Amino acid sequence: MTPAEILAAARAKGLRIATAESCTGGMVAAALTDIPGSSDVFERGFVTYSNLAKQEMIAVRAETLAAHGAVSEEVAREMAEGALAHSDTHLAVSITGIAGPGGSEFKPEGRVCFGLAATGGATVTETVEFGALGRDRVRLAARDHALALLARALA
Repeated sequence: MTPAEILAAARAKGLRIATAESCTGGMVAAALTDIPGSSDVFERGFVTYSNLAKQEMIAVRAETLAAHGAVSEEVAREMAEGALAHSDTHLAVSITGIAGPGGSEFKPEGRVCFGLAATGGATVTETVEFGALGRDRVRLAARDHALALLARALA
């Protein structure tokens, strides 16, 4: 689904969307708000690049960050659930990852964790290893994957 089709599907179901983004810096929100009329579906986006922003804006717990690190499914879960709790929405997607350059043996460049939370539903998380594609390509791939998660949730 294109961003326009995602918005149309959410609109048809009467659902509103929020995003919580770290390594993509708002790229999912931008893709959705590039579509005229998106404001009736897209409610808000949180760009929580730092750990402090994750804690202050969407209530990611310091304990979760300390135990698992920012690039983890546990943090992606709390980001999605926090975005849902801190907005008037029904569906929230989150992204946290290492776009590069760099990374480590334990968290390599191109690892991105996603969360998808829905009102009244279970939060799902997943990790995708995009590989060392370069910063721009990892960020674009992460944006597209998050949009695909929203599309699947709305199908």
